[in-house]
Amino acid sequence: MVLEGVSGVGKSTLTRLLAKRLGATTIHTLPEPHTGLSSVINAQLRPLPQFAFYLSGLLHASDVVREALSAGPVVADRYASSVMACHAAVNGVHLSQVQKLIAPFNPYLLASDATFYLASSDRSLKERLETKTDVKQDDTDMSSVPGRLARLRANFEVLAEEDPSAVTLPTDGRSPDDLADAIVKHLEERRA
Repeated sequence: MVLEGVSGVGKSTLTRLLAKRLGATTIHTLPEPHTGLSSVINAQLRPLPQFAFYLSGLLHASDVVREALSAGPVVADRYASSVMACHAAVNGVHLSQVQKLIAPFNPYLLASDATFYLASSDRSLKERLETKTDVKQDDTDMSSVPGRLARLRANFEVLAEEDPSAVTLPTDGRSPDDLADAIVKHLEERRA
């Protein structure tokens, strides 16, 4: 399964909680060795080479998931939707342009059984970001760059509408345990 949404919505917390409950392996897109390079790439590369870097990380993440699935379930903190939504929003390009770039690689990418698109209000997101301990440049840019958050949300909404594995999950007023309960229930109902 995949957890998608804007920074600070609770993906990482929920990923850890679900992994514990389900005995699952976790991955973050971008996995190592890409993770440590992303801030350098974002600062030094133009949009197309930057996209190639993130695509490389996504393809690597797909391989990591394939391998991990042999041992049991996997929970991914971000996947293809994040690469597309974020690249389009950050670089001010239309989402459809990024979708066209990634389309030739879709057959290679492992499809998710369920992709939970986490959504929150501005107020809840602000509260979560204020307590986040690992704040990155992307987190601060999301709030400080005019229109960035709106573009991110719009991109995720479009991707969720087009994603056959999508489940939209509002997070306002719900604890991580409440959200994990809802996800586990959804998964159990699908298996029944």
